Amino acid sequence: MKSDKIYLVGFMGAGKSTVARALAQRLGWSVEDLDELIATQEQRTIAEIFSTEGEAEFRKMERMLLQEFRPRRHVVVATGGGTFVDSASRALIASDGASVWLDVSFETVVKRLPSDGTRPLATDRSTMHELWRVRRPVYSLAELKLSADRPVIEDLVADIVSWLEA
Repeated sequence: MKSDKIYLVGFMGAGKSTVARALAQRLGWSVEDLDELIATQEQRTIAEIFSTEGEAEFRKMERMLLQEFRPRRHVVVATGGGTFVDSASRALIASDGASVWLDVSFETVVKRLPSDGTRPLATDRSTMHELWRVRRPVYSLAELKLSADRPVIEDLVADIVSWLEA
């Protein structure tokens, strides 16, 4: 097997959390979701953290969790949409496991994400499109790229497992 830890990366709405749960179940591994962990630890929503602490502080929280995950093996980690864009977080991921980019078109992102403020960076569609465009070259640094526009989670899981076992 190529790796005993998988980090799912990609833009918000790519399905990282959903695929992480399904992949972990298929592999018999544990699953972690960075956004959920941070929200639980902070007892606030991600939107509240962004508005009160700012994005830089949120990225610092992500890096701290990534450091805590280093000793753990046989785990699938769903990262936040900006985690892999942070160079320090990307280096931690690269040194610790395999990165898989769940790539989605902007049209898919718009269909999947509400603009109700629950996703702090998704409220302004034009700003979100620019963010999507700027982040794509960084996501392309992941070891495996899969199109996640298709809605069949089992197909994505099968593709990842095949790649891991190749």
